[in-house]
Amino acid sequence: MSTKWSLLRLLAMVIMLIDLTQSFQPLSILNGKSTSHREITIRAILRKTAEVCRDIAAAAGQEFSLTIDDSLTAERVHKECSSSTSSSILSSIFFSASIVSIYLNNANVDLAYALSGEHHFDNEAFQEGRDLITQGMSAVKARIKQANFIAGRKTLGQLCHTLQDFYSHSNWVELGNTDPYNALIKPDQPFENLAGPNDPTCRNCAGENCDNNLLPNVLKKRLLTSGYFSVFFSKKPKGKCSHGGFLDQTSKQEPVGGINKDDIGSSHGSRHSQAANLAVTATMDLLEDIRLAVGDENFLRLMGLSQFSVLSFVIDTTGNTRDGLAQAKTLALNIIDSRRGTLQEPPAYTLVAFNDPGFGPLIATANADKFKEKINALIADGGGDNPELSLSRLQLALTAAPPSSEIFVFTNTLAKDAHLKNTISALIETTKSVVTFLLTDVLPHKRKRSLRDVLPRVLSQTDAQLYHDLAQASGGQAIKVSRSDFALATSVIKDSSASTTVIVFQGVRNPGRPALFMFDVDGSLTNKTIYVTGTSSLDFNLISPTGVSQSSSELSGPLASLSMVGNLRRLSLNNDTETGLWRMSVDSNDPYSVKVTGQSPVNFIYNLVETNKGLHADVFLKEGRPLAGENATLLVTVTGSDSIHVTEVTLCDSSSPTEVNGTLQSLGGSNFLVTFIEPPRGNFVVRLRGEDSRLSSRSTARWFLRQASTQIRTSSIYVTAQANSTNVEAGSTTSIRFNVTTASGIGAFMVRVTNDRGYNPTSPNSVTLETHSGGNANGIVTLTAPDGAASGTEVTLKIEVEDAAATDINYVVLRFSVTDKVREKQ
Repeated sequence: MSTKWSLLRLLAMVIMLIDLTQSFQPLSILNGKSTSHREITIRAILRKTAEVCRDIAAAAGQEFSLTIDDSLTAERVHKECSSSTSSSILSSIFFSASIVSIYLNNANVDLAYALSGEHHFDNEAFQEGRDLITQGMSAVKARIKQANFIAGRKTLGQLCHTLQDFYSHSNWVELGNTDPYNALIKPDQPFENLAGPNDPTCRNCAGENCDNNLLPNVLKKRLLTSGYFSVFFSKKPKGKCSHGGFLDQTSKQEPVGGINKDDIGSSHGSRHSQAANLAVTATMDLLEDIRLAVGDENFLRLMGLSQFSVLSFVIDTTGNTRDGLAQAKTLALNIIDSRRGTLQEPPAYTLVAFNDPGFGPLIATANADKFKEKINALIADGGGDNPELSLSRLQLALTAAPPSSEIFVFTNTLAKDAHLKNTISALIETTKSVVTFLLTDVLPHKRKRSLRDVLPRVLSQTDAQLYHDLAQASGGQAIKVSRSDFALATSVIKDSSASTTVIVFQGVRNPGRPALFMFDVDGSLTNKTIYVTGTSSLDFNLISPTGVSQSSSELSGPLASLSMVGNLRRLSLNNDTETGLWRMSVDSNDPYSVKVTGQSPVNFIYNLVETNKGLHADVFLKEGRPLAGENATLLVTVTGSDSIHVTEVTLCDSSSPTEVNGTLQSLGGSNFLVTFIEPPRGNFVVRLRGEDSRLSSRSTARWFLRQASTQIRTSSIYVTAQANSTNVEAGSTTSIRFNVTTASGIGAFMVRVTNDRGYNPTSPNSVTLETHSGGNANGIVTLTAPDGAASGTEVTLKIEVEDAAATDINYVVLRFSVTDKVREKQ
């Protein structure tokens, strides 16, 4: 590893360490006695969400039996809310994912704004800190009303961090206050009794004891102050308090010491619990203000108590697909109608139609009838028999759709932009969207026509492998569909789209070879289904825990009923399926895959994070792929039960038996940090094993296996980026500096920049890493927001860097908010 790489990594760790001494800990893994930003945020969200559901139940004359206190869990709140609201869903995974998103964005403030006094109420920056909070609240409300809940959660997490830090970094608690300071969320309320810029506020601590370092006059006059903080300079206004802590250089200048209450070991650590409890109440007050502005239904949607996977279609409309387009339209309409009026009805739909050589624009609507009109209006025209830009169209859909969307691609042609495979794979990793390909009839490349050419044919296994690989990477399917298969294909899609659908196991063999797959079936699973894709020569044998078997030649056997859709075999297991360890042997020399699903509330979500273990352990969301040869850490949250004991989390190579075990560290409740020593190279997925004690006393029913849908891949490329600001003014340009480092390689690396708003960025096409630069290169990206861009618009920008051989790619993601153009004074 190059010295430059090590220095860059060290610098990043120093930046993360800075805020260890000036904030409630983001994701505390301490001694259990200090309260972290994560715990404060979770407690406030659970209590406020429970209050909203209680009020809805009372208005409807329904019973609400949950006691609202700090013992609440996401599962208990979700269960009670599901029984008392009309928008109930069976899976709590969206609720849990929303909570995780909010508190990870809360933690990110310590990374992105480590030296910003206003983001932490340091340096007596009360007006600036309140501006951040009140402007953020307005932005959250606006984004909720625009149904942009993802951006709303991001902003909510950030402003909660600033609000919570007020109670730890100011002397509000020391002044004897037992209620939150409402002026922080009410811009029309004036501040009272702020210490003036020349008012001394502190005296030296008595050795290590800082309990009485606030001046008596400050307490007598009830003057509000906060500590000064700097990592680099010791200078501060005369007589002012410092934040405190070993990194705070100002605390070494008289008056020495500090007043922060970030944890029990801080300067004023004896008041840590009071500050944390006030921060919880203040966060609840902020949430209540948002609730009153947007209404109960939208508030619950913000919290994830609603199905929020967007349904997206990418449809080929070239002239040679006339029959295929008719099939695609029928199947797409069947999918839409099958979900209307159910808990799986999506909040929005998107459509990308593609032709040769054009595609788009992307059409988005929340109205199912209008969306069906758009699909019905599609006509087959232009193009030819050539392959099409199908991956470019999929790229547009993935870029525009929110995370965890469902995307269906209808095509009957090969992809002539197969070079985008790595980019699509990286987008799938970023969004964790599920992509399913519906492959209809296809014509070969243009050439001299024969009778064989004008007869439609099905994509060969080799032709379709690109689509199979991308489907596998996302946890989707690549299904060859004919007109006679419509009904069954719709059933397959309905299987996978239920909100409680979980993946028990998924594996692939490419190149094909005989293999034995083993998986656990637990007592919480219903509608258990096995999908096997491959050629017609494939054979399999399914064996139950007690040794009962069924072969691939039996359409209706002792274990399951078998149906076929093109290249896909669907095994629907009988209702009396045994629990325990199942086995499936597959015999084929052609590529194939095996996927086991079911419906169950028990599932898990994960996020790739970076940790820093200094005085405390901090966890920050990591964008991009984990680095090859280095440790990787996942934040894992288990959903569906409060009685789960996680025994093992592994990274598995989907194409081989290789597994790497992680080291588990509990964060309390259903949250775990899992650390892996050198993840496997290539594609891998996350598997989780555990025991659910609430299930049957039979041991075979209690043990469960779950697998994440999205594949992950390590990279030897390290990409970092830093923007001048997270805001971009309408009609203006912001600059983003990025750095590329590799552990071993030099040479040219391709650079691609995309964003989800279609704004025109500029960037170098490539950067060159040379030996004299230590395997390190820099570049600048610019992003310009159009004059007419609406204030509050969220822009997600992605910088991808790929090696010259197109075998390795990594990326970094940045997010911006558009602000109104500042008009010059006349």
